[in-house]
Amino acid sequence: MSEAQGPLSRRRLFGIAGAGAAVAGVGAAAGVFGSKTLGTSDQPVEQAAAASVPFRGPHQAGIVTPAQDRMHFVAFDVTTTDRAELVEMLREWTTAAERMTTGQEAVPNGAVGGSEHAPPADTGEALDLPASALTLTIGFGPSLFDKRFGLAKLRPPALIDLPHFRADELDPARSGGDLCVQACANDPQVAVHAIRNLARIGFGKVAVRWSQLGFGRTSSTSRSQSTPRNLFGFKDGTNNLKAEDTADLSQHMWVQPGDGPEWMTGGSYMVTRRIRMHIETWDRAPLAEQQAIIGRAKGSGAPLGQVDEFDPIDLHVRGEGGIPLIAEDAHVRLAAAESLRGVKILRRGYNFTDGSDGVGHLDAGLFFVAFNRDSRTHFVPMQKALADNDAMMEYVQHTGSAHFAVPRGLGKGEYWGQTLFG
Repeated sequence: MSEAQGPLSRRRLFGIAGAGAAVAGVGAAAGVFGSKTLGTSDQPVEQAAAASVPFRGPHQAGIVTPAQDRMHFVAFDVTTTDRAELVEMLREWTTAAERMTTGQEAVPNGAVGGSEHAPPADTGEALDLPASALTLTIGFGPSLFDKRFGLAKLRPPALIDLPHFRADELDPARSGGDLCVQACANDPQVAVHAIRNLARIGFGKVAVRWSQLGFGRTSSTSRSQSTPRNLFGFKDGTNNLKAEDTADLSQHMWVQPGDGPEWMTGGSYMVTRRIRMHIETWDRAPLAEQQAIIGRAKGSGAPLGQVDEFDPIDLHVRGEGGIPLIAEDAHVRLAAAESLRGVKILRRGYNFTDGSDGVGHLDAGLFFVAFNRDSRTHFVPMQKALADNDAMMEYVQHTGSAHFAVPRGLGKGEYWGQTLFG
């Protein structure tokens, strides 16, 4: 039995059912926020981590922004059937979001400045806290483009209902949504405060469908950041698209003119997948087996057969007996652009631990978030290859899934969704 076959018997031995998925990395935040760079002599790490990120620009913040350390993601169902009421809520959300990304209350003097006989207009838990590089990113799901708001003809062809992948065990209560907001920050309380106040503003118009807290970024989105490690202990996201890769971003991530409806030009498509990692079983696998499954050395992060983390992956290098050093079912082989006709995506996920499952195992894993230009040509082929062939599938299980259209950034005076609602 080969090393790549070993995990299957081990999974059966411990009686845990698996599912296939891509798994990215996890680690601490560092990087560039706006024009301020972490770790420079005139910008101490603590100050940069607390700085604000511009809310408006050609693209929404929270995509190529250097990945922060914490995340609170929420998907909403729209409960109102009044288009004007939904648009007004999006206007209110935009105003509150822009304020909160600068470290202000959602509403001026909202926490303690109003009447003592009325509920505060801001929940107050972020008072005295800095902006903490908070970014808020909005997306629109396929279900929003039904008959309620006259948007059916504006649904982008790329905004598909994602197919069922082999061994998916999706929970409907952790999947889908009409709208989503991704809050990322270097302080978890700042991220939670932002989502809490948007949900409060939206009361009666939207309702939370599901949400996910995340800690520790699972990839680097800037070359100024170090590569983090995932819950399997491996460096991950080494070959992720970076903010500095402008040509690759245009080719693989930003929607280009002619790709679909004009309102999505300059935007991107977001895929979220809640991936439970069976870490107890993984922890019993020998080191050599773990490295064969990933295709990288656990310590250095170097591709097998190479020396350094950023050495190019050589899928053709062979060892004794002519056996490929990177196995046919190794994760890095299947996810490599060379194996996918050059396809690349930008990953921006987070670790999670959501207690235990009631039988002595942690409910822990990766909240996978990825952005791509067209999920039909990028994410779907990649995930299908992983789900069908990845040796790692014996250790992971997809339990949630969603797909959202993320419009371009906002110009002066624009509100979230203005390019869609007009």
